[in-house]
Amino acid sequence: MNRYKITVEYDGTPFFGWQRQKDLSTVQQHLEESLFPLTRVAVPLYGAGRTDTGVHAIAQVAHFDTERDLDCFRIQECMNAHLRSVPICVLSIEKVPPNFDARFSALERFYIYKILNRRAKSCIDAHRVWHLVPRMDEKKMHSAAQCLVGKHDFSSFRAAGCQSSSPIKTLNKISVERENDLIIVKTSARSFLYHQVRNMVGSLSLVGCGKWSEEDFYRLFKAGNRTKTGPTAPAFGLYFTGVEYGAYT
Repeated sequence: MNRYKITVEYDGTPFFGWQRQKDLSTVQQHLEESLFPLTRVAVPLYGAGRTDTGVHAIAQVAHFDTERDLDCFRIQECMNAHLRSVPICVLSIEKVPPNFDARFSALERFYIYKILNRRAKSCIDAHRVWHLVPRMDEKKMHSAAQCLVGKHDFSSFRAAGCQSSSPIKTLNKISVERENDLIIVKTSARSFLYHQVRNMVGSLSLVGCGKWSEEDFYRLFKAGNRTKTGPTAPAFGLYFTGVEYGAYT
């Protein structure tokens, strides 16, 4: 059996998330279908993260197994040829040892969230940024966010449908920066709770707009009550930007 690691980019706008679902268009479904002409049997893909409906990926990682010993360049060319009608692109493919697992071998996952902070809407990135008009203070957002770094109970940012066995997670980094009219939240952890990043950004937006102080943010984060914290930021502003793995060769 041969195992291959693939890195893919996609615009999540037309898809119902990563995971295959009956009668719905998903990223996993299209990738698996693009493999079929080469493998000649249905081959499941296992992703590093299950992005939600509308969430984008700059460098999502997945793996698949096949009995056929295939050339990586040929796989990439074949998959991309069959993906021409959808906004998914295979960026790279490599053969990996059987102990590599796209999900369970991951040491750190990286996300960014984009907020367009100006009066005028975006015509180009309408489905790729969260548009907020009030002038936001990204420095206060960054300062408030630093209390999230480390190992904490993230119940305040845990969605109701979360299937994780524990709300305890370790956030490695979070930063908030401004690039002209764009506010970018960058964050990384080994794993996240369901909607954790979007819920953190929603609450930080209230700090940026002046509705909450940094002290309010810290107090409500520590309260452990999702109903007391801010809104869930829209999915279309979120990007899965990469995964870090240890040595597997």
